[in-house]
Parts: sequence; C-alpha cells; structure tokens
Amino acid sequence: MVRNKIKPLSFKDSGLDKKEWNVLKKLSNPKKVQDFLNSLLFNFEDRGETHDSVRKTLKKGKAHCFEGALIAATALWIRGHRPLLLDLVTVNSDLDHVVTLFKYDNCWGAISKTNHIVLRYREPVYKNIRELVMSYFHEYYLSNGLKTLRSFSEPFDLSKLGTKWITTEENLAGLAHRLDHSPHKRILSFKQEKNLRKVDKIEMKAGDITEW
Repeated sequence: MVRNKIKPLSFKDSGLDKKEWNVLKKLSNPKKVQDFLNSLLFNFEDRGETHDSVRKTLKKGKAHCFEGALIAATALWIRGHRPLLLDLVTVNSDLDHVVTLFKYDNCWGAISKTNHIVLRYREPVYKNIRELVMSYFHEYYLSNGLKTLRSFSEPFDLSKLGTKWITTEENLAGLAHRLDHSPHKRILSFKQEKNLRKVDKIEMKAGDITEW
C-alpha cells in the first residue's frame, strides 16, 4: 500500500526562490495544479529533447508530460502529498506518457500535461492504480488505429531522490531513465495483445484535436 501523506516540502528545502515558491504554493489542490499546467504552452522540443527541472520549466513557461509531472509533483509535495510519478509505457513505435498521481478519499487520480484531447486529467475515483491506468487504455493509440498501452510503473517517489531535480540547470535525462527502468507491470497477455481491435476512424478524428 502506498502511503500518500508526507512531511510538506518547505520553502528552504525546495531551493526555489520566493517568486517560484509562491506560484506553486497557490496551487492548493490537484484541480488548481491541473489548471496551471493547462495554462502552460506545450513544449514541442523544437531545439532538441529536454528534461527540464521545475525551475527551468517555470522560466520557459512551457512543458511536455515529464516536465509538467515534475511541477505537479512539487506542488503536491508542498501541500504534504507524496510526489509520485506514474510512467505509462507503449509499444516502441509510440511515446510513453508520464503523469502525477494523487489520492483523495482513498481513491487515485492523475494530473497530466498533454497537447491532445486524450491522456488528460483523471478524477480521483479509481480504487487502485491499475484501474486508473486502464482508463487510458482505449485512448492511447497511433494514427493507424493500433492501441499501444502495454505496461505501467509502480508509483515512483521523487522524495527519495532529494530536491535537486526541482532547481537544477542540468538536463534530467538521468531521472527519466531511472523512471523508465523502475519496476513496471504488464497490462495485457500476449494473447490479448494479438486480439486487439483497431480504433475507429471517428475516434481517431476526435483524437486529432490539440490544445496548442
């Protein structure tokens, strides 16, 4: 069982300056955190792959899923929620997705930064993490209709890694690598995977809607 409560992250321990701290401190619940992530531009990595810290992302004003997940995790930690990431893993021809887990009234939800209509925020109505993960299953597909979600990570606790990832100027590719190689669970048998039906054209058309 994952314990969701933790000692709140203090201003001193965060390493953030007062302006950065105040931005995150105002995000008093997961709904406000999600609204804030939605207000950020999407990071299309036009100048190459990035894994920016919370500080760098706030400065740039744009984020992709990994960077948004770090912001959400920090904001929740400030409020005494354990900073937990969840890695959703796909087939090799698709991209993984990272969200931030939170718990309310003994049920799980997720905060998500994405540019598409799917893979977004999940209300805290799921009894366990696998149940939450499966809410993304039918919405996770390629342009050829192939459903691609295959496994998910155990909750990845950022508090065990200290706080350097919040403010560093370095690329956090190493942190992303650790998440990628943390314990994961498959969600399909090989027989189930072989038997999957492709997504309908109307669903793919709806999935083409983007925010940025």
